[in-house]
Amino acid sequence: MEQIIIRKADVKDIPAIYGLVYELAVYEKEPEAIKISVNEYLKAFKEGLIDSYVAEYVGKIVGITVFYMTFSTWRGKCLYLEDFYVQPSYRKYGIGQKLFDAYIGEAKSRDALQTKWQVLDWNEPALNFYRKNNAVIEKEWWNGKIFLD
Repeated sequence: MEQIIIRKADVKDIPAIYGLVYELAVYEKEPEAIKISVNEYLKAFKEGLIDSYVAEYVGKIVGITVFYMTFSTWRGKCLYLEDFYVQPSYRKYGIGQKLFDAYIGEAKSRDALQTKWQVLDWNEPALNFYRKNNAVIEKEWWNGKIFLD
């Protein structure tokens, strides 16, 4: 797998990123939760609302991180990891670690003081990965949201 390239995403990558986000939603048992189109992803990317790293193998995007800057009133600048996914047949080759390292490097380059993300409580492979990377997995904070559509 030495042919894996980790790079910043480009506009041309948006359809592939969108496709992998859909695969992640299927894995998380919520494909119907995706309500926006690839065009909305493209617009958000062009506006700088989201950014991404991709893992490319022989011209095919096989893994992604999608992230954006946010701010914690307690901790300061934060890079939020919205989506992190590697296709199942490409796991166990270190691709996820390389993508995660690129994401952490991006956070540091933006002078973020923390990174955050969500992980499902049943996703043991992801939990183990984050623990291996010395992540703090909080269990006492609950998510709140209101859908405005």
